[in-house]
Amino acid sequence: MNAPYDGDRGQGAGGGGAPGGPAVPPGGYESPTPPDPYLQHAYDHDPYQAQDLAAQDPVTEALYDRASHPPPPPGSFQEPQPLYQQPPAAPYAPDPRLWAQTPAPEPSGPSRHLPYGDNAATTQFVGVDDLVTRATDDREEPDAFAHLFRDQEGSAKPPGQPEPAPAPAPVPPKSGGRASSLLKSSALMAAGTLVSRLTGFVRSLVITAALGAALLGDAFTIAYTLPTMIYILTVGGGLNSVFVPQLVRSMKEDEDGGEAFANRLLTLVMVALGVIVVLAVFAAPWLIGMMSQTIATRPDANSVAVTFARYCLPTIFFMGVHVVMGQILNARGKFGAMMWTPVLNNVVMIFTFGLFIWVYGTSGESQMGVETIPEDGIRLLGIGTLLGLTVQALAMIPYLREAGFRFRPRFDWKGHGLGKTIRLAKWTVLFVLANQAGVLVVTQLATSAGESSGTDGTGFLAYSNAQLIWGMPQAIITVSVMAALLPRISRAAHDNDPGAVRDDISQGLRNSAVAIVPVAFTFLALGLPMCTLLYASSGTEAARSMGFILMAFGLGLIPYSVQYVVLRGFYAYEDTRTPFYNTVIVAVVNAAASALCYVVLPAQWAVVGMAASYGLAYAVGVGIAWRRLRNRLGGDLDGAHIVRTYARLCLAAVPAAVVGGGVGFALLTVLGEGALGSLAALVCGGIVLLGIFFLAAKKMRIEELNGMVGMVRGRLGR
Repeated sequence: MNAPYDGDRGQGAGGGGAPGGPAVPPGGYESPTPPDPYLQHAYDHDPYQAQDLAAQDPVTEALYDRASHPPPPPGSFQEPQPLYQQPPAAPYAPDPRLWAQTPAPEPSGPSRHLPYGDNAATTQFVGVDDLVTRATDDREEPDAFAHLFRDQEGSAKPPGQPEPAPAPAPVPPKSGGRASSLLKSSALMAAGTLVSRLTGFVRSLVITAALGAALLGDAFTIAYTLPTMIYILTVGGGLNSVFVPQLVRSMKEDEDGGEAFANRLLTLVMVALGVIVVLAVFAAPWLIGMMSQTIATRPDANSVAVTFARYCLPTIFFMGVHVVMGQILNARGKFGAMMWTPVLNNVVMIFTFGLFIWVYGTSGESQMGVETIPEDGIRLLGIGTLLGLTVQALAMIPYLREAGFRFRPRFDWKGHGLGKTIRLAKWTVLFVLANQAGVLVVTQLATSAGESSGTDGTGFLAYSNAQLIWGMPQAIITVSVMAALLPRISRAAHDNDPGAVRDDISQGLRNSAVAIVPVAFTFLALGLPMCTLLYASSGTEAARSMGFILMAFGLGLIPYSVQYVVLRGFYAYEDTRTPFYNTVIVAVVNAAASALCYVVLPAQWAVVGMAASYGLAYAVGVGIAWRRLRNRLGGDLDGAHIVRTYARLCLAAVPAAVVGGGVGFALLTVLGEGALGSLAALVCGGIVLLGIFFLAAKKMRIEELNGMVGMVRGRLGR
């Protein structure tokens, strides 16, 4: 019997038969010895046969139609692209304080950046120590045939106890990625801003109770507002918007992580602010006249306002130092200090004005005015105001030390990038100048209208108090969200990634709208009981006037918030010229509409019209800024998604405001405008308004609201 062909090839390859068997006789016949079982069928699978045309089936080869599959023409062959390649280098330097950072999650599906198609979620990476430890798990055998013997022996041995299956690795908790990080940073900042704004609101209540809502209150409010206005006009606008991208850039590109640049910037700002303070103190009488001719033309009111101003103007220095320190911390990912330290300023001022009330009594009790306020009282209020901002600035030093920043004055300003920063800040200063020009017009007109009406609560103090309440949601929500987003938007703009800039701006707009829209309608519906409750110490008539001003401000909160977010996109691209032109338009519309209200409306209602003009001006500004930013980002600003979110939120808020406002008005009519009636109207009307809004928004399935509710439930552990 002939041996199979495979066995023949096997013996030929082996140089003969099995060991000890007879040699193959002439003629090609084998001996009757059976073939070696380990070599039998060893060549059934020939990996080269598929590539050898001569070894293929001739019938299959003949039937293969090469005409339908011609070879590619010469020169058209493309080199195959490598399937697996190294990922690009990370654009940012690793954080030296973190060891073995977790890589970013890979997208679902096959990846081109992982060798051999490994899955990042299931691949286990081990170190050298682990490999050495596991090296002894595989028992070394004396020779290769021992492996065969062990495999054959295993089939005859009785099965042993099955090894316990290894416990599955714990599933790591899901990370929310960029959105989760943004929400955490925004929540921290929102908490600090909330406490700061609430204490600031209490400060406003105490100031109104101590000085009243007449000319004395207007005189202090103008003196207290003047340092903020001068600071913003000089360096504040550039510090708030231009220097964050510059600090982020220096942290990425400088070898020392931007510490030298920050020291130069802080030194330059301190020197500039010191000079500004000296000049402003000497020019205090002229500055008061610029703010209000009504006060400047009355000697007693002018004397009180100038004295207050000279105590308040040195706060410009500490205000600027606080902002620079806060921006340095923001660039390093520390967002809480800048939002929490203003609480100290508010606490000091609340204590100061509380002490004033304890000594002299409230305005309603003492009937104190610009003619009767004692010099010791002016000195007490002035020193307390200056001390508050001093404590606020000095409280930033421990946070800077914790972040690893040590301040060392540096005067080598030339040739280190500050010139470019100042050139960028030039347009921001003009931006603020245009904005403050509109504020000056409103200040002059509101002070004059309040004096002409002869009614408390119709002047500049009433306008400022209503605007303070109105601006709290903006500062707590929108500013917190965008302060956490601005460094990220700046990095995306620096990396020339307009898609990331667009997504972050869209996310900031939609996340803030969930709270901004219902709050704006709440001000419109319940502004009257809100002010009659909060400002009852200034008198019912003054509180009612402030309530109408707050209602007029109401809906303007929506375009004001949108404008703030959109302008951050220009600042990320270091474009400060476009926001300047946009703000000029806003200031012109605001000033023109306010002047029209002053001329057309009665003096008692002129300030109410000015509050409505403020929102109208920002609505015009949003339309212009939106179109320019959309063109800057390639014609796409995710407009359809954003407009749909705002429209659905407004549709949910309209019936809520109508019903909630009706409930509040009915309770005010029945219970009166005292403390009890105002509290009942505000609480019951607010509950009805928010309940209807929430139910309507849930029915519309607004995803941003669902995301916020989910985050709150996660925080509460429910």
